[in-house]
Amino acid sequence: MNIRLFAAALICSVSIHHAASAQVVLVEPDTTYNTIGNTVFGSDGSTSTQIGSTTFGSDGTTVNQIGDTTFVNRPNGGSTSYNQIGGTTFGSDGSTSQQIGNTTFIKNSDGTTTTCQKIGASTFCN
Repeated sequence: MNIRLFAAALICSVSIHHAASAQVVLVEPDTTYNTIGNTVFGSDGSTSTQIGSTTFGSDGTTVNQIGDTTFVNRPNGGSTSYNQIGGTTFGSDGSTSQQIGNTTFIKNSDGTTTTCQKIGASTFCN
């Protein structure tokens, strides 16, 4: 299963874009994510499960994909959209991400950076 990671602002909702049907996972720095079936488990206790084209996060966040645009809706009413253009994903909050091989480089909307590396069924973010 392909995974798509999303990072924005301080809560790190980052984008690694693999395929139109990829699962979206909201990530935190210094956390490891393991995929089993259609569920991703974070070392911080979070989970993310994909059903159809919608991903449900354990924090109440929902993510919907329509073509090359992904919409992240948070339980507090906040939302961010992400568009892929070429090899770069741009967030409506000013964040960007770019995947090179198994590594994704994210510039968050607050100017901080997050790097995630996929090794087998695990993804490591720092």
